[in-house]
Amino acid sequence: MKKYILDLTVKQSERISPKHVLLRLTDSKPLPEMLPGQFVEVRVDGSETTFLRRPISINYVDKEQNELWLMVAMIGDGTRRLGELKAGDTVNCVLPLGNGFTMPHSQEERVLLVGGGVGVAPLLYMGAEMRQAGIEPTFLLGARTKEDLLEIDLFKQYGRVLVTTEDGSEGEKGFVTNHSVLQKEHFDRIATCGPKPMMVAVARYAHQADVECEASLENMMACGLGACLCCVEKTVQGNLCVCKEGPVFNVKQLLWQI
Repeated sequence: MKKYILDLTVKQSERISPKHVLLRLTDSKPLPEMLPGQFVEVRVDGSETTFLRRPISINYVDKEQNELWLMVAMIGDGTRRLGELKAGDTVNCVLPLGNGFTMPHSQEERVLLVGGGVGVAPLLYMGAEMRQAGIEPTFLLGARTKEDLLEIDLFKQYGRVLVTTEDGSEGEKGFVTNHSVLQKEHFDRIATCGPKPMMVAVARYAHQADVECEASLENMMACGLGACLCCVEKTVQGNLCVCKEGPVFNVKQLLWQI
């Protein structure tokens, strides 16, 4: 897909948790086509310590409102600067980058979308596109506590939502791979994004259940174009740049111990 460098305007900045901000960006022209699972490299202006762009998953694309949504986890100086943006500010973005999730082949497929923490972000757009295609996904979303769950009401617009929290404050207690649905139901396809230990556990479950599974990796990325080699992942095909060959991989490609 063609890549663009665009100065987008902040239409709205919303604090959705103490650590997360949802940026709704727009442009005077129609936004380019973007796929679920792709990401954006965002330039951070006004920071003396941030020299590289920050890779952020595409959370949602509202085609009617011509909006791109980015969920920003404020964990360092660069992302905190992004979290301070106000309506009317300009954000320079390179997009769309990487490869997205594989869409189901038919409306009969039962698809499970598993997310943890800020890793839930790309699954919202994936679920919305699936619903548009007449497929209702099942979302399995995990967090440490009830307060750490993100965009739950939005996910409910596109499919069934199941929740786990480590402290049991919402949904079933434990990790996503402990949820009872995995013992009760069969799925034809799984897509996952979140902390690596969680994704490895999901990949292990998929392997044991003989289910196709894709994972969106969150390796450290600098350029987003496969030039700097800092996001390399070991695969059955050798070392591959996550930003260019991923970030979505079939877990059978990865040299994970599952």
